[in-house]
Amino acid sequence: MTDVDHFRSNGWLLTPTLDAAGLAALRSWVDEIAGWPDDGDGWMHHREMTSHGPALCRSENLIPFHEGLRHLLTSGAMLETASALLDEPAVLYKEKVNYKLPGGAGYSPHQDAPAYPFIDAHVSCMVAIDDATVDNGCLEVVAGHHHDLMPTDDSGCVRADVVESLAWEPVEVQAGSTLWFHSRTPHRSGPNRSSLPRRALYPTYNALSEGDLRADYYREKLARFTSAGGRADGKVQVSLIDDFQGLSVR
Repeated sequence: MTDVDHFRSNGWLLTPTLDAAGLAALRSWVDEIAGWPDDGDGWMHHREMTSHGPALCRSENLIPFHEGLRHLLTSGAMLETASALLDEPAVLYKEKVNYKLPGGAGYSPHQDAPAYPFIDAHVSCMVAIDDATVDNGCLEVVAGHHHDLMPTDDSGCVRADVVESLAWEPVEVQAGSTLWFHSRTPHRSGPNRSSLPRRALYPTYNALSEGDLRADYYREKLARFTSAGGRADGKVQVSLIDDFQGLSVR
């Protein structure tokens, strides 16, 4: 079975991506990005309250401000793999870093597609910056259930009775490798119960035939976040659905 066949059958695929030098470069870039101020020129930082205190949980809208990351995500092997999995030329739709530092929260069972406006054909991936393990909250996926949208609850996540009927499989990923998954592949992750970070880079790609919509996505997200205000349940909203389980710093 080829990689593409595995992806089409299961809705996910694990591939090697970065050699030692490439991984070292990515780690240095992420350290740099984590040090950017919150009131920057367009990037977004999100923070959560953990048992260790406030912690950075996500940074996004990054490539306009970082040449190395822009080159990694918009050319070469990453773009080629996305194009192969979409079976047509791909373009970057969005990008983020999830930090999941020690004590960091997990994500409720969900499909990405409802959080991605404007597009129909899209694929996401998790490039592991640190080893992703069960202990530090690696992704869990459901194979073969990426063809349709599932019933959701009020938060936009997969409904509890449906979650219980699915076979969830943890996928541990070595640093430098990439877990690709269809935007309708159900996935979730637990909290980081270890003493080490579980940082990961998450780009999403859409079919170029649908247009280059990255700027539209971030405009829409900023508009919705601005109009929504804070969440009444005290949790942090980092997505256009309420999948993140982290608590607000304020």
